[in-house]
Amino acid sequence: MILFILTILLQVGLQSVESAASNSLSDCNAVATKFRNTCNGIAVNNITATTGTNVSCSSGFTSTTCPGTMYGSTCVFQHKLCVTCSSSTTIRIRVQSNGLPLFCPNTPATIKELNVDFEVNFNPNVNVNSPVQNPTTSSQLNSIVCNISSQASVPSASNYVSYSSSGSFNTLAGISVDGVTILNVNSVNNVDPFYPTGNYASELVDACLGHPNAASNGYHYHIASGCPLNPPTGMIGSCKSTPSCNASIANYSISKFSSYRTLTVIGIAKDGHVIYGPYDSTGTEVTSGFDICNGMFYDSIGNYAYFATRTFPYITGCFGPGNYPSFLPSCTTNKPAAYTKSIYAGK
Repeated sequence: MILFILTILLQVGLQSVESAASNSLSDCNAVATKFRNTCNGIAVNNITATTGTNVSCSSGFTSTTCPGTMYGSTCVFQHKLCVTCSSSTTIRIRVQSNGLPLFCPNTPATIKELNVDFEVNFNPNVNVNSPVQNPTTSSQLNSIVCNISSQASVPSASNYVSYSSSGSFNTLAGISVDGVTILNVNSVNNVDPFYPTGNYASELVDACLGHPNAASNGYHYHIASGCPLNPPTGMIGSCKSTPSCNASIANYSISKFSSYRTLTVIGIAKDGHVIYGPYDSTGTEVTSGFDICNGMFYDSIGNYAYFATRTFPYITGCFGPGNYPSFLPSCTTNKPAAYTKSIYAGK
C-alpha cells in the first residue's frame, strides 16, 4: 500500500512538473477575442488595405503629422487590427496591425501607419529549469536587459515568422490589445527611457504613455498603458502636463488598471506568450515572482506570461523564461527589489 501511494504521488509530481501550457485552439481564440479586432476572424492579405475603425481628432494634428487624412482641422485615421488563431500540429497566432490606436495621441511628431504582420506558436511550452536567458554575471545581465536589440531574435521554440512589409521590426517586443506596438523597453542609449542612469534625460510620452519613434514614426509603448482597455475620447494631454503622470510615470501606469484588478490580457509578445496587466487572478498586484524578462509562471498548469509591473522592464525586457540572479541591472534607477520564483516555478 505504501509503495502504491508513493507511486501515485510520484506520478502526480511528475505531471505537475511536465504539464503542458494552455495552448489549445480554444485557448488561443479566447486570447484573440481580447484584441480590438477590425476583421471577421480570418487573417487578411494586407492589413493596411482593409477597412478599419475611424478615429477623429479635432486638434493636435497637421497635414504633416496626421497618419490619415485632414478634413479642415480634423485628422481622421483608421485603427486596423486582426489577431487570429489557426490549428495545425501546433496552434499558431497571427497578429496583423497598422499600429494605430483607438484614441488621439498627443505628439508634435509625425505618426505613420505601419504594417505589422507576424505569426508565432501560441503560448509555447517552456520550463523553469531550461531558461532561455541565463546570465551568471552582472555584465551578462546588462547585455540582455539593457540592450535595445535583445529582442531582435525570437526563441526557436516559438517558430516566429514575419510577413511584414514595413521592415524587420527588430525592436518589436509585442503588440498591445489596441494594435499599438510594444517596443523593447530600452531607449536608443540602452537605458531605461523613464528612469535612466547616467546623464540621459527621460523620454517624453503622452498621457497614454506612448510616443512615435524616429525610425518608422510608429506610435508605441514601452510601459503598460490603460488606454488600450479604455480608450479616452478627445485629444489627450502629455504625461508632463498630467500631474500624476509627471510625478511618477511608473505609479501612474499601474493606477490606470484600478478597474481591472484581475488577470487581464493587454497584449501578446513576439514569442507567443501572453502579456497581462499588473494583477494576477486573485486581484493581487504582481510585485514579485518574475524573472529577468518580467515573465512569470503564474499557475499550476505551467503557463508562463509577462506581467505589467511598476519596475523596470515594465512589460518585458527579453524573451523568457529567464533566470533569477541575485544581481540587478545597472541601466535603470527603478530596479525591481529582486528576481524571485513564483510558487508555481518550483524551488
